Amino acid sequence: MTERTGNVSRRAVLGGSAAICATPAFAAQTGNRQSVETRMTMTPTTLKVNGKDVRMTLDPRTTLLDALREHLHLTGTKKGCDHGQCGACTVIVEGRRINSCLTLALMHDGDEIATIEGLGSADKMHPMQQAFVTHDGYQCGYCTPGQICSAVAVLEEIEAGIPSHVTEDLNKVAYSDAEVRERMSGNICRCAAYPNIIAAIRDVAEGDKA
Repeated sequence: MTERTGNVSRRAVLGGSAAICATPAFAAQTGNRQSVETRMTMTPTTLKVNGKDVRMTLDPRTTLLDALREHLHLTGTKKGCDHGQCGACTVIVEGRRINSCLTLALMHDGDEIATIEGLGSADKMHPMQQAFVTHDGYQCGYCTPGQICSAVAVLEEIEAGIPSHVTEDLNKVAYSDAEVRERMSGNICRCAAYPNIIAAIRDVAEGDKA
């Protein structure tokens, strides 16, 4: 039964009180959201992608991966896990391979960025691309752009004498299948084409020595 105080019911009093209490909180949340959106102003940046200067105006929260795929339409770089665990989004920045899903585009203003499209084309393939075709290292193909970018950088790391966790002699870093397996462990292939990928990388490494 509803209790009444004069002509006002207890239920009406409680409902009105709840509405009054909720109003400041709602206003605060709305104000915070508006202030955050106001602070997130679009920011100009220039990236050097595959040898060309590209000027963009981006939301500062845009990842390098999304800038490449959604803004520059370089869709060879794949979005896999979006957590930096699969390596499908690997690109080469300033000579180093990175997961483009874990870095913001604005952090690379002026940097040299190479994607799979910049390594070669169907008419003129990079030696690593050709080796992947020869050894059937691509299979379904989804992880392949990241695998190839990573593989190119791996051989450059070994050539530069940068050791890995399995390097036996830190003063003499040399190519071996074990070195490649360790360095490529961050690039996952769900088709399990790993032996073919190792063969492709070995083929290019031996060709470079010839």
